[in-house]
Amino acid sequence: MSQKPKPSHGLAACPGCAEPLESGDRFCGACGYDLSAVPSAEAGADRPTVVIGTPVNWPDAPPREPGSLSTMTQHPNDLPGTDSGGRDLPTAEVRSDGPTPPEPASAAPGGGSAAPSGDFELAAPDPRAAVRVDTGPAAEAVPAPAPVPTLEAVPAVTICVACRAGQVDTDGYCENCGHAQPRERDHMERELAGVAAVSDRGLRHHRNEDAFAVSSTTLPDGSPATLAIVCDGVSSATRPDEASAAAAEAAGASLLAALPRGTHPQQAMHEAIVAAAEAVNSLAEETGQDGAEQDPHRHRNAPACTIVGSVVASGLLVVGWVGDSRVYWVPDDRSAPPARLTEDDSWAAQMVAAGLMNEAEAYADERAHAITGWLGADSYELDPHTAAFKPDRSGVVVVCTDGLWNYAEAAEDMARVVPADAADRPLGAAQVLVGHALDGGGHDNITVALVPFTAAPQGAGSV
Repeated sequence: MSQKPKPSHGLAACPGCAEPLESGDRFCGACGYDLSAVPSAEAGADRPTVVIGTPVNWPDAPPREPGSLSTMTQHPNDLPGTDSGGRDLPTAEVRSDGPTPPEPASAAPGGGSAAPSGDFELAAPDPRAAVRVDTGPAAEAVPAPAPVPTLEAVPAVTICVACRAGQVDTDGYCENCGHAQPRERDHMERELAGVAAVSDRGLRHHRNEDAFAVSSTTLPDGSPATLAIVCDGVSSATRPDEASAAAAEAAGASLLAALPRGTHPQQAMHEAIVAAAEAVNSLAEETGQDGAEQDPHRHRNAPACTIVGSVVASGLLVVGWVGDSRVYWVPDDRSAPPARLTEDDSWAAQMVAAGLMNEAEAYADERAHAITGWLGADSYELDPHTAAFKPDRSGVVVVCTDGLWNYAEAAEDMARVVPADAADRPLGAAQVLVGHALDGGGHDNITVALVPFTAAPQGAGSV
């Protein structure tokens, strides 16, 4: 029987006890380790494990830009590579010192020229110029990617004013807390040269039923004229917000048409109130959608509002009104007395005029604010009140609804809450007055217009 050759294990020492071995040993003589179970070493280059801390020959870092803590930018050409087939990747020149130069006309798809698009443009392939690959007779065209929406196509997101977290849906309510968002008329402000106005919904009403119109124009002699109209919708009537808006717009337009023609401001104010009344009356005549046009009593609760206005022109102060909105005069010199320039069309005013009550008793009665004059198709008769004054000193004209004067009824009370710099900062002063009413409770809509008045050199009288 022949004997098998002893395998060469190629070990100098036993893996188990480290005793020296001979090349023909099959077992360790010291511990009996089976040397045949030791895998033979494969030929090839040794791949030693890199010990932590051993220096690695990384490529040199790009140099730093002079005066900068950052390194210079690397570009694709600095790091060439290959694709999966071992071929060199195509590279294109990349510029960082200016806009990318336009390509020749032939390079743009469709024969057009490519315009530069700014610095640091990435060399990306144009998908419109991609080569089509047919996979067979039944190959289908790859659909083009959907266009990316532009900024103009993305609708603006409105954030809730109450919780400052939820988005406002299309019906004006927050999707998070359900809070109704302010409408355009809930708070309005406007400032022009020589006049400013602020209107606010208040804290108790669900909408703002006040409206105003402020503007300025010139008289035939070139001198300026400033006007302010304030209207208060009658809440017990239908569509009071529309009534006040129509009256303010019509009165303002009438004054702007009459004053430049040379019409006396007091006559122009009278005509403006008549125009406002006609505009409110027309609302009651509009055809409704519920058959109300066939109701013979449709005017019984027609849209209605009050109106008050002022015109400052050529040293003259003209006021006009119907209802219980007011005009106050507050001189810049607070040592001079202020004055209320209008008389209310109200139950309280009638009681005082008849001598049946004093003013304090009348306005303390629950019937005090029942108006006896208004604009509307169901008013008894239109009786516009107008008055003209020539103040002998500078001051400010306060045109307001009862949403303000309820919290500063007497002229002295109004003068105390009008800021001292109202003539110089009418918008800021109007904001302060609205804030005063809100702080007092804001039970009604609040609207106020302020018109600074500069006394003429030769004042003919005083208020």
